[in-house]
Amino acid sequence: MTYPPPGGTPDPYQPQQPYGQQPSYDPNSPYSQDPYASPASGAPSSGQPYGQQSPYGAPSSGQPYGQQQYGQPGYGQPYAQPYAQMPAPTNTMAILSLVFAFVFAPAGIVMGHVAKKQIRSTGESGEGLATAGLWLSYIITSVYLLICAFYIVVVIFAIGSSSTSTY
Repeated sequence: MTYPPPGGTPDPYQPQQPYGQQPSYDPNSPYSQDPYASPASGAPSSGQPYGQQSPYGAPSSGQPYGQQQYGQPGYGQPYAQPYAQMPAPTNTMAILSLVFAFVFAPAGIVMGHVAKKQIRSTGESGEGLATAGLWLSYIITSVYLLICAFYIVVVIFAIGSSSTSTY
C-alpha cells in the first residue's frame, strides 16, 4: 500500500507497493519519480533519498536502503516464500474401517487390512485410524463370538437337563 504524497492523493494508475517497499525507478519513463530526487527541486541527489549525503555512496541495487525492486522475490513478499506442503489425504478405507468396527465388525477387519495395504503403497495418512479400526473390529468380533458360544452352551445344557416324562 502506498501512502499519498504530502499534500496530495495517490495516483490510481500507479501499481500498489507492499508495505515498506519503494517503487522502482525507470529513468526512461516520464511517469516514474526518482527516489533520490530532492522533493523541492526534483533534481537527483548524491544517492540518498531527499538529498541526504552518505559517506558510502549510492546503494548498488538502485533502491534506497538496499530494498529489492517491486515484483522480485525477497524477504517479506508472500509469493517468494516456498509453498507449504499439503498433508497427505486420509485413506477412505481407514475411516470406513473405524466406522464399520461398530456397525459390522467383520467388514471393519477386512477394510482395515485393505486400508493398511493401500497406505503402505500410496503414502496416504490414516495409519492410526486403520490400526484402531482393526483393533476394535477384532475385539468386537471376539466379544460377539464369545456371546454366541455362551448361548450355544446354554441351549445345549438346557436341552440335556430337560427330563422326559410320560404321563
